[in-house]
Amino acid sequence: MFSTWNKITLVNFPAQQWFKSSYFSRWVGLLKTWHDGSFFLQWDLAIGAILISVILTVSPFVSTGLIGLLLLTAAGYLFLLTITDNNKMLVTPIHLLLLLYWGISVIATAFSPVKTAALTGLIKLTLYLLLFALFALVFQSEKLKNWLITIFLHVSLIVSAYGMRQQFFGVKQLATWNDPTSLLANETRVYSYLGNPNLLAAYLLPAIALSIGAIFVWRGYLPKALAITMVIVNSACLFFTDSRGGWLGMIAIMAVFLLCLRYWFNEYLPKFWQKWLLPIVLGSLTTVLIIGLILVEPLRLRVLSIFAGRQDSSNNFRINVWSSVIEMIKDRPIIGIGPGNTGFNTIYPLYMKQNYTALSAYSIYLETAVETGLIGLSCFFWIILVTINQTVTKLKNAFERKDKQGFWLMAALAAIAGLLTHGFFDTVWYRPQVNSLWWFMLALIASEPNLSQKSKLESQK
Repeated sequence: MFSTWNKITLVNFPAQQWFKSSYFSRWVGLLKTWHDGSFFLQWDLAIGAILISVILTVSPFVSTGLIGLLLLTAAGYLFLLTITDNNKMLVTPIHLLLLLYWGISVIATAFSPVKTAALTGLIKLTLYLLLFALFALVFQSEKLKNWLITIFLHVSLIVSAYGMRQQFFGVKQLATWNDPTSLLANETRVYSYLGNPNLLAAYLLPAIALSIGAIFVWRGYLPKALAITMVIVNSACLFFTDSRGGWLGMIAIMAVFLLCLRYWFNEYLPKFWQKWLLPIVLGSLTTVLIIGLILVEPLRLRVLSIFAGRQDSSNNFRINVWSSVIEMIKDRPIIGIGPGNTGFNTIYPLYMKQNYTALSAYSIYLETAVETGLIGLSCFFWIILVTINQTVTKLKNAFERKDKQGFWLMAALAAIAGLLTHGFFDTVWYRPQVNSLWWFMLALIASEPNLSQKSKLESQK
């Protein structure tokens, strides 16, 4: 049984060795001598980290076109690092599965009924996958990884602070985000610099997860106090987005983190707390939530609207879009219509119900199925499964070594759980502010060396 599971999750698959013997490796290190003789390329990972920090810093504040230009720059720099590789290139099972998904997307583009539109989506997907590869390469440096996480957390704090200002001083609602027939019709939903409360909520989920991790990783009372402040401000801003999917994502983050922390600190706890800590914490959180639902009317109305079905206009809109998307999937179930929202926007009007226009499927799972068919959706679930298994294995290794970098693994896993939960009801991954963070979290896991690699790296120091 374990042998089958290990094969499915690629536990023992020698990804690095396979890559070195593959056709793709012929291009790696082609100009290695140039790397050895170049002054600037001696700082290759640091330059990559600077480029990534620019992307993380400006993405909430600038247009998607400028972010796209930065992604293209990152792709070009990764190509330069690849052809001048100095034995730093990283390939993991996650990398290989993402390559497989890219291949499926290429086939979906080739058979797409709207090939030009699908090609645009394929180019965008390619840029994001190359960004992931650059993330994973740079994250091999523990110092640079911690630096980039710190930069993102400070930027997210600025975003959250502005969102809090909108809550206290009011802000114009840019669209009808609340059911106009409900008591919350005039309720303020903050969106900070991102222009949409659901997009802001998705952006804040990784920030909350990483700021919780920072409480345990950062040293000193002031840094820890700053991390706690980040958790409070980011969480409060998420609450004021009134994004129900974001709230559910936050619950997923807390659940994953509690399980991971319970595992990490279990041996330090007395027997009573080993047995009853999780029930007491979960019971306390549930009690606080129930009290909040009773005493805070806006919270109660917003939460109950989740179960209102078609009686809530937002729910009704999504249900109608989902039913149309399912019909799209039925017509092209194997390989889909091709990647990207451009192709979706071209095909969806042929299936949509009157007055229910949509730019996406409002579910990342339906969106994946409509773009790359059931084959692509299966590959997507395989990527998630392998990622979770890799995280658990590397978290055990970190625990054995008492390595605090394990808390970043917890944060990445929790953030992925939060984004996947939010993704049941929304498709905000097309926006680069969130999509880049998804690959950021995935790269944090992929880049973390296993136990044997860690020992080898330390022996080389």
